[in-house]
Amino acid sequence: MAQVRRSPLADQAAELLLERIRSGEWALGAKLPGETTLAPQLGVGRSTVREAIRQLAGRGVLASRQGAGVFVTALDVPEDWDVVLRRADIVSVIEARIAVETEAAALAAERRTPTDLRTIRRAFDHRDQQRGETVELVDADTAFHRAIVVAAHNPILTELFDGFTPRLRQAMIDMLRLRGDHGDDADQDAHADLVEAIAGRDAGGAQARSRAHLQALKAALT
Repeated sequence: MAQVRRSPLADQAAELLLERIRSGEWALGAKLPGETTLAPQLGVGRSTVREAIRQLAGRGVLASRQGAGVFVTALDVPEDWDVVLRRADIVSVIEARIAVETEAAALAAERRTPTDLRTIRRAFDHRDQQRGETVELVDADTAFHRAIVVAAHNPILTELFDGFTPRLRQAMIDMLRLRGDHGDDADQDAHADLVEAIAGRDAGGAQARSRAHLQALKAALT
């Protein structure tokens, strides 16, 4: 059984526990042995084991349940979201946007307030004003779609959308420059239809229009 040899002890103990979890010694949902068992196995004191468990809990691998013990909640450290997005190709990001934005559009149609609708309409008008530009249109388009996501009143959807934005922005700018497409009438009309579906509280229509728009964007990138 591998034991800790150098400091910082808690960091090493955490890594040794993580290696054992990765190796399959404990299944997902399994309860870890107690500190009195783990401490001699790792060659450290119980306080070091506690700190190692806290580290892995903070990384999403373990969870302490009061009165029940420590349980495995992931079989590896979840990868940083920014790293995942940087590595993902743009089509994968668009597919993720479809999942997020089509649901957000439906929820926005159901939940939008008068203030939300005014914000969406202002963003739509600003997007219209930026047609013929490149960077400005991409940023105005992002603001428009974000206004719809915000109107869904689901903070997790908003956070996911904001995570996509930096990864997608430059790709969209490059695509517009290559195609020379800076928001034609058909594109703006499609966005107008989405606004009206949300205004009319047509959840199914908003979802369908959002999906059609993003599927067309995906097709343009492939």
